[in-house]
Amino acid sequence: MKEENEKLTRSIQLMRSFRNVQKNLICLEQQTAARNGLSMPQYAILMTLGKCKEMTQKKVGEVTFLPKSTLSQAVDGLVRDGFLDRRQVEDNRREMQLALTEKGVALVEAVHQQEGGSHQRFQEAVESLSDEQYEKLLEIHQHISAHLDVRELEEQRK
Repeated sequence: MKEENEKLTRSIQLMRSFRNVQKNLICLEQQTAARNGLSMPQYAILMTLGKCKEMTQKKVGEVTFLPKSTLSQAVDGLVRDGFLDRRQVEDNRREMQLALTEKGVALVEAVHQQEGGSHQRFQEAVESLSDEQYEKLLEIHQHISAHLDVRELEEQRK
């Protein structure tokens, strides 16, 4: 019984640690979004497209977990402000392809380099780790993520 409580306590402590990091990251991202005149959904879309420059709206929704109506409104605003181009996918007229404009690429790059912004602050935190700590942390996160992914797949098969 004592051993079972210790295991539970360890998992709770680690979940709280992840939650605290996530809470701090979300707070930093909210500040960065507001500083750049963006809503959080718009920020999420831009940062998602910043990795690959172009993606279908459906895929952006899957990656960001934004509801369709929220995604659509945020995309409309980004298109209106000149940060995104939106066009129909050739083979599927119901699907929209989203791409960063030059203005959108410039904004994403500016956000990444913004003094006191979420990306810079997170980079500072990462740079405070030794190479060994960084590699071990990545390894641990990948291990936990892979374990959770396997469990999720098992649950879906049931």
